[in-house]
Amino acid sequence: MRGSSHLVIGLITGVAIAGLAPGVPASLPGIALAGFSALAPDLDHPESRLSQRLGFAQHYVRWAFVAAALVIGAYSYLHLHVGGGQRLYYLIALGFGLLGAGLQGGSTRRLALLFTGLGTGVAGLYAGQVWLSLLGAFIALAPFTSHRSWTHTVWATAFWTYVGYLAEHHLGWRGVALFAGAGYASHLVADTLTKAGVRWLFPLLGYSFKVPLIRTGSPSGNVLEVSICAGYALLVLGLIMGKIGF
Repeated sequence: MRGSSHLVIGLITGVAIAGLAPGVPASLPGIALAGFSALAPDLDHPESRLSQRLGFAQHYVRWAFVAAALVIGAYSYLHLHVGGGQRLYYLIALGFGLLGAGLQGGSTRRLALLFTGLGTGVAGLYAGQVWLSLLGAFIALAPFTSHRSWTHTVWATAFWTYVGYLAEHHLGWRGVALFAGAGYASHLVADTLTKAGVRWLFPLLGYSFKVPLIRTGSPSGNVLEVSICAGYALLVLGLIMGKIGF
């Protein structure tokens, strides 16, 4: 399913939580969190909507490697004596330069997400926020997994919900775990409606659970995605109106 459809379904799920879940205050940040969480499983795909947003520094990654090569080369030329040590540093500089020049597309974005995740994790450690460190670990590692594998499982859903649970207790914001977990789960449910399906129990079970209604990217699939989003929105709206006695 397309990223835009996942986002819409996640936001509608957030509205459902805000309007129907007992004890959870209605809030725009909570709805936005559900939308964000609905995009999180596709961090395993370098071209996904969220990967592109979180990997905003991808164009600078290549230049960082080239800059590192220049700095190492200059240091070895100015401060090291001619010999094996200097040659080693030259080789290291050459390696950095070639790596930077060779990084393209998905590889660059994966590294950008790795650095983003590591930065988030370090910030969490510095601030004593375990949930932030776990979030950083997810962002850093997810891009290096196969698409629709580890991040598209019940285990990843539980992990993401646990991160929300920790954030809820650290921040004192009720409902974070529910918004996060429901948004994440909505992605897997939506992908279950595609022909590829979802391996919910991977790696224990390699079977793809699916109700093969949608061929992602096809004209008919796009129309069906819009119809599902519209139907889901009407269902949630009807339930909320029924709850408030409208």
